[in-house]
Amino acid sequence: MMLRFPIFAAISLLALAGWSVADAQQMPSRPQVSQCQAIAQSLPKAAFASFSGSDQTLANNPVDGDVKITFLGHATFFIETPGGVSIATDFSGVFLPPYTPTVVTMNKAHPSHYTLTPDPAIKYVLHGWSDTPGEPAKIHLTVGDALIRNVASDIRSWSGGVEANGNSIFIFEVAGLCIGHLGHLHFELNDKQYAEIGRLDVVMVPVDGGLTMGADSMSRVVKRLRSSLILPMHRWGPPIQQFLAMFGPDFDVAYAPTASTTVSLKTLPRKPLIYVLKGL
Repeated sequence: MMLRFPIFAAISLLALAGWSVADAQQMPSRPQVSQCQAIAQSLPKAAFASFSGSDQTLANNPVDGDVKITFLGHATFFIETPGGVSIATDFSGVFLPPYTPTVVTMNKAHPSHYTLTPDPAIKYVLHGWSDTPGEPAKIHLTVGDALIRNVASDIRSWSGGVEANGNSIFIFEVAGLCIGHLGHLHFELNDKQYAEIGRLDVVMVPVDGGLTMGADSMSRVVKRLRSSLILPMHRWGPPIQQFLAMFGPDFDVAYAPTASTTVSLKTLPRKPLIYVLKGL
């Protein structure tokens, strides 16, 4: 009851000021709290209350649902949530999902990771970069049963320097899972970035061996994240074995018979698994 009292108190104050409940419902709601960030893991379990609002309310996020992940090509995965939200990652318009996604995320290190002319039917187009050079993109959006947020990272510029905050690691929180897509990661992450990312149960990791980072550097990132399910992507040049060779007996390796996998909290592997989806 203590958590709900401020809501009723706020409504009473608004009513005294001549505002209606309908007016209050149009006010910005409290953003959904991340369950994957390290700081959130230390909080006691609580039900956060908020006003209703368009696409910014607390997600209906059941923990017993299945999430389907399909590798479409390059760095594009198609994520389908139990609540019917569909997300295409690092979307360039080249690797198309079977139907129009609800959300697409993009990064700009190379044109194969974004498009400036997406299908107008896509409801949410999320750029992993800011229109203000050097500033990080700031995304914290609830769509149906998914919370989508980002953690910015630097990239190498075309001139050979460093472009601050040019890449976003996108995190999708759905069905109790924390699913991360590293994007076009060029540099090893620092402690602050790891803390902002928090827990990742599933991670999509580039394994090109140099266009992003070398296999050794990328393997250190994967080991630090300690994800249960590792989905390689962005293989360009070196064979996948060069990346797999960086991992010892603490990781299992398997090759999927198809381009899709279905995952839930109940089915996460107990031992970290590098799962190579068909088509990589």
